[in-house]
Amino acid sequence: MLLASLNPAAVAAGADIGDAVRIDGVTLSRSDLVGAATSVAERVAGAATVAVLARPTAATVLAVVGALIAGVPVVPVPADVGAAERRHILIDSGAQAWLGELPEDSAGLPHIPVRLHARSWHRYAEPSPDATALIIYTSGTTGPPKGVLVSRRAIAADIDMLAAAWQWTAEDTLVHGLPLYHVHGLVLGLLGSLRIGNRFIHTGKPSPQNYAQAVADGGSLVFGVPTVWSRIVADGDSARAMAPARLLVSGSAALPVPVFDGLADFSGHQPVERYGSTESLITLSTLASGERRPGWVGLPLEGVVTKLIAEDGTAAPHDGETIGALHVQSPTLFDGYLNRPDATAEVRSADGWYHTGDVAVIDAAGMHRIVGRESVDLIKSGGFRIGAGEIETVLLAHPGVSEVAVVGAPDADLGQRIVAFVVGDASPEALIEYVAQELSVHKRPREVRIVDALPRNGMGKLLKKQLLQEF
Repeated sequence: MLLASLNPAAVAAGADIGDAVRIDGVTLSRSDLVGAATSVAERVAGAATVAVLARPTAATVLAVVGALIAGVPVVPVPADVGAAERRHILIDSGAQAWLGELPEDSAGLPHIPVRLHARSWHRYAEPSPDATALIIYTSGTTGPPKGVLVSRRAIAADIDMLAAAWQWTAEDTLVHGLPLYHVHGLVLGLLGSLRIGNRFIHTGKPSPQNYAQAVADGGSLVFGVPTVWSRIVADGDSARAMAPARLLVSGSAALPVPVFDGLADFSGHQPVERYGSTESLITLSTLASGERRPGWVGLPLEGVVTKLIAEDGTAAPHDGETIGALHVQSPTLFDGYLNRPDATAEVRSADGWYHTGDVAVIDAAGMHRIVGRESVDLIKSGGFRIGAGEIETVLLAHPGVSEVAVVGAPDADLGQRIVAFVVGDASPEALIEYVAQELSVHKRPREVRIVDALPRNGMGKLLKKQLLQEF
């Protein structure tokens, strides 16, 4: 059963807690979840696909859970998505109705409201593990967003793999303030909690103070993206308030080493870092019981196999230095892009390997470090292959730098020249010299631009293609 802790028979027999989910000022027990979500299931059973405006509310929780009980695929739609992108998602997915909250522009779809206090105890057969649970749309950096088909089997496998890696049990209280339309917040945070059976607290706004309060309320397993952790570290009191937690987890983007170190210094916890994507879910992680190395995302989870492919198509050595394209085999892989067999074939081979589009290095112990995206983070300059992430890590250690993004700009002589966009108060000349002293000279930026802010999406990921448009 995908949402194992919501087994109606077990809940009816008393396997309930009074505070299973806390979100947006609403507290739901497991009995509340089963009764209200089953009422939702009765209203959507038989639908092909439903769209859910994925704001962090109790209505969203019940909409997603109800559709999963009924075996209806859910399309989580960000509340802040633009009108054109929303229309594309709705048309491409074939969503038949809005379930839960209704956006201002409904695009002509009917609306099925969620009633928090409605109850039904109808029993639904568990859908096939191979059935699609979610259709999650990617960011669309290379064209219109693509719908990623995520099966129930993949979600269950990933949660179980992470439970083993993080020693995650029903005794935990999981805390996060992340969106409910991506893997991190929705699959790991919410569905993970409903499978494992732990208590779940959504902080609402992901402020340092809200995170600190949630840990004070018993939070033991805390999820955040680097932007959140950076703000927590900047607020020393909130970082110190993380000390009672059992495990801090960072993902969705690379965690800067100074933030890793700051969390360790203030809270006594070295954060766990992990790696994955919408297409693969989470496949790599450092372990609750193992080494946590700043800037490295750990080992393959149980059942996951990786390989590193060099530019000439051969296997890249696992020497901790050589950069290669990362490929993954995993029971958590997606079933393809909706309506896009051509795009699916580009990234999934006939023998089951997924080409992640990321470049990485692997050391002799099997630890992985993600260099970045092949398209924007692998810089080919003067005959050298250079990872933007390595330069960013060094620049972030400079006291005059608070944020940085390194890109490869077109250059007639070098092919690409290294350009750093920096938020901070150091001089460009000083930063160029600093990198030249810390790394090989050919890795120094040829240009440093001081900016007020860097473009990011809702998950805090840098939008480097926006920076490259300047060139």
